[in-house]
Amino acid sequence: MEETAITLDGLRAGYGSTTVLHGITARVPRAQVTALTGHNGSGKSTLLGVLAGSLAPTAGTVERASARRPAVVFQRTEVPATMPMSVREAVAMGRWAHRGWWRPLTRNDRAVAAHCMERLGVADLARTQLDRLSGGQYQRVLIAQGLAQESDLILLDEPAAGLDHRARDRILEIFDELAADGVTVVHATHDDEAARRADHRLHLRDGRLAAGVREPADLAR
Repeated sequence: MEETAITLDGLRAGYGSTTVLHGITARVPRAQVTALTGHNGSGKSTLLGVLAGSLAPTAGTVERASARRPAVVFQRTEVPATMPMSVREAVAMGRWAHRGWWRPLTRNDRAVAAHCMERLGVADLARTQLDRLSGGQYQRVLIAQGLAQESDLILLDEPAAGLDHRARDRILEIFDELAADGVTVVHATHDDEAARRADHRLHLRDGRLAAGVREPADLAR
């Protein structure tokens, strides 16, 4: 029987007086890849915000099996590559979840960041400035930064948006590797192939759950 990482029961959430999610009841399996699908405005980003703990539900419950803080990876467009820092410095920022930005990195922090860069295939770019990276390289850096938080739940908003097929496929391979190591991966996507490759899928339509576990992706309806 599959273990559950997150259980949603009657979840409602939104912004101000506007309700975006309506009565979502679902489960997210542990150590698997879950794809959140649906058109723009269907509630994917709102649901990610609730799962991340940055947006409080207005009704219903969210239960996480783990007490660890989720790692969140934003879209490349939300994290400008023009920031004057190297790949190593960007990945090390993931350690702030444990130490705070004001404390110097320890030897262990640097080792964790180095391991995450190696795992994502960007270790050879450690000294490279962010603005010199390709889109695929930069996305892998952001995922490495998320992994550096050492969470067993990683949430990603459109991680392969704008990437070519080769870069996208590598990102999806990394998700499979993370799941095999016990990490629960939840990513929002508009990509048919990415949705099909996931172990599990939650399809949102107008803020309501429209499709569930391992159903064929149908992003057109």
